[in-house]
Amino acid sequence: MRKRLLTRGAAILMVAAIASLAAGPAAAQAQQSSAGGSTTHRTPWGDPDLQGVWDRWTFTPLERPEEFAGKDVLTDEEAAEFAQRQVQAAVTRDREAPAAGTPGAYGEEVWTDHAHATALNQSSLIVEPADGRLPALTAAAERRARSHQAGGGRPVRIRVGGVGTDGPEDRGLAERCIVGFSSGPPLLPSGYNNNMQILQTPEFVALALEMVHDVRIVPLDGRPHLPSTTRQWMGDARGYWEGDTLVVETTNFTDKVGSFSTLNQAWGTGEYLQVTERFTRVDEETLLYEFTVEDPTVFSRPFAARYPMIRSPHPLYEYACHEGNYGLHNILSGARAEDRALAGSE
Repeated sequence: MRKRLLTRGAAILMVAAIASLAAGPAAAQAQQSSAGGSTTHRTPWGDPDLQGVWDRWTFTPLERPEEFAGKDVLTDEEAAEFAQRQVQAAVTRDREAPAAGTPGAYGEEVWTDHAHATALNQSSLIVEPADGRLPALTAAAERRARSHQAGGGRPVRIRVGGVGTDGPEDRGLAERCIVGFSSGPPLLPSGYNNNMQILQTPEFVALALEMVHDVRIVPLDGRPHLPSTTRQWMGDARGYWEGDTLVVETTNFTDKVGSFSTLNQAWGTGEYLQVTERFTRVDEETLLYEFTVEDPTVFSRPFAARYPMIRSPHPLYEYACHEGNYGLHNILSGARAEDRALAGSE
């Protein structure tokens, strides 16, 4: 199934690329003034042109920090100072020796986007609720959160010696290179590879993600969602134009993913999740991204976020997650060594 989906995605991307090349540079850059007086880039067939590679990196956090409580807009100076502090914290982590018995990890400042001191004037990505914080969890979600691994959505199997790692199924989805912690939907800024390429045809929009290398194919022809019995890792997306904004509604997530996930935590499962995303071309260099998450089984109310994506001059690079995936191999090898040690001590 995954191979068929990727093959289909590659075909759509090729069609979009051929359509763009056939139209020529002048047609691809065609512009049209909207009723509101703004300038909207158009495709040769007249839709708003969202195509290009877009970078979503920012230090602005998902939730509003306590230091900015009650303040939804920062001054330029406050935003710059906040971003610089985050860079300095990354540099400090880089220079710290790994804890005893651990191999360390990526250099925060050297190998990730943490080298770029970028923060928005908004104090959090979340704009609803007004406090910039995630809504309260339902009682059922609170109970589930205490018994699931962050990011993987699987029950933690406790055994003598620590958390169970009997097989790869006990590890999070990102560790297994199935769905990344920033693959979405919705899309969130993460440590690195914050890039997405958009390609369009009259019937489809393709959202190609660099991190964990997935392509989301969004039909625009009004077809209904898949039957509720058909579930997918990244849901079933349907799109339509609302003025100059592309609206993408996604349902039919598998219960093997979290209802909402960040780098370090996941809440609930995606069984009842609905995500609505909005993509609006603001100008030559800016794509406004907005999303709303609704899941009454996990969150006490819907919540919404927004932030700008900036045009990148660079192409997407292959994110070969499984290539040389020594981490998962070593995690399982370490667990087997623990098993042998425990068996020898009995």
